[in-house]
This record gives sequence, structure tokens and C-alpha cells, in this order.
Amino acid sequence: MNDKTSREELDQNVMNTLRDKDHSVLANHVDTLSCTHNDIIELLAQYLALSEQDDDERFDTWFDNLSKEQHTVVKTFEVYRGQYEHLDS
Repeated sequence: MNDKTSREELDQNVMNTLRDKDHSVLANHVDTLSCTHNDIIELLAQYLALSEQDDDERFDTWFDNLSKEQHTVVKTFEVYRGQYEHLDS
């Protein structure tokens, strides 16, 4: 996989979902996950820490090894974060 492919795919998926503006499907997916609140907090902490570093290969390896449920959490987080970042002041 070439550099930044995982990040670009995530970004594109998030942008497509943001355009839809109906996030009930994402919420339903997250609500039915078989993980604990602690699992989600730990995943998001890892995601934020790795995404802030300049080591794209390390991030891509970590991201590629996530489960489908973990990808859902990260995507949902990015969609919601995108909503808050683009709110009109």
C-alpha cells in the first residue's frame, strides 16, 4: 500500500458521510458494537496520538490492522469531529 492511502480513504469516506448530513446510520452502527466505553476511549486516544505524528507508515500499519468495528468508531469520530469543526460561529 502506498503512503497515506488509508488516511485518504478515511478522509474521503468521512467527507462523503458529512455531505449526507444524516448520521443516524453511523449512530446505529456504533450503538450496536460489542466494545466497552474504555475500548472506544483507548482507540480514539491511539488514533489522535498517531495521527498527530509525522510517521505515515506507522499510522497506516496501525489503521490497516484495525477491525471493522474499530474502523466504524474512527470513521464516526471523524464525521462528528468534522461537524463541530465546520460549525458557523
